[in-house]
Amino acid sequence: MKPIKLALIGECMIELQETSPGVTNQTFGGDTLNTAIYCARLAKELPLEVNYVTALGTDTFSQRMITFWEKEGVGSSLVLRQQGEMPGLYYIELEESGERIFHYWRSTAAAKKCFEFPESDTLLEALSGYDGIYLSGISLAILTPTSRTRLLARLKELAGSNMSIYFDCNYRPHLWTSKEEAIELYNQLYPISNIVFLTTEEAEILLDGAKNNKVHEALQKHGAKESVLKDGENPCTIFSDNHSIEVAAERVERVVDTTAAGDSFSAVYLVARKFGCSAAEAAKMAHKTAAYVVCHKGAIAPLDKMVVTGKNISDCIE
Repeated sequence: MKPIKLALIGECMIELQETSPGVTNQTFGGDTLNTAIYCARLAKELPLEVNYVTALGTDTFSQRMITFWEKEGVGSSLVLRQQGEMPGLYYIELEESGERIFHYWRSTAAAKKCFEFPESDTLLEALSGYDGIYLSGISLAILTPTSRTRLLARLKELAGSNMSIYFDCNYRPHLWTSKEEAIELYNQLYPISNIVFLTTEEAEILLDGAKNNKVHEALQKHGAKESVLKDGENPCTIFSDNHSIEVAAERVERVVDTTAAGDSFSAVYLVARKFGCSAAEAAKMAHKTAAYVVCHKGAIAPLDKMVVTGKNISDCIE
């Protein structure tokens, strides 16, 4: 079987993770990069190829992060390397509850200009060779206006050629000049997206206070084909194939760190759906994965004890 090819667009950053007051661990992360890694882990038992789309420098940190995600099976053939550019950095401060506080240094990161370098035309053209493209609200928000405009135009072209596009709202107010700016751009993504992911909190902000099934109704009016509404430890609701379903979340005794819970959920759900699993089965596996991830510090949980693998997806295919 010919491998399904996924391209995930965004920004990988240098991550400083607080392990105890005044003590940090250095790794790498970013919302769509986290999703790419969890997708690639499923590829160990599935005909699936995962590549990351971003821009980086030629510095040591940029090379280390490429090496980091290549070890996880995420390809780097769609990464633009630019002399004199650097990646961004963020620091994760953890509260006792497991919730995290992020501090960012990303204003001059190469990823912001990803689609306006001399080689960007070739990169945008290369996306036509993929079966699915995933991006988030953060992917959009960090881009300069020029790069954002060029990417959206290309995604609209690809959607017209039956490309599968997956959009995670991942709304972060501090990255936008206004809520209205984000809403206007999100409204351009909904009609071309095969799956839209969002949380109950995001829905209230982005969809004029919509709750429960009104969220799915609003997204359908905007043209979204399938929508997944996440609500933390509560059940998620899904609109797919002209009806809504509810899928219970996994119970977690003690949350250690919620970083990448949503990113890992999206990874498992979109891969499972792409390979033909039902929405209910995809959500069950996605919940299990997110529950595993929040029991570990950092965005990337240990590989050896992953509770959902590509084999689980193969077994559920209808």
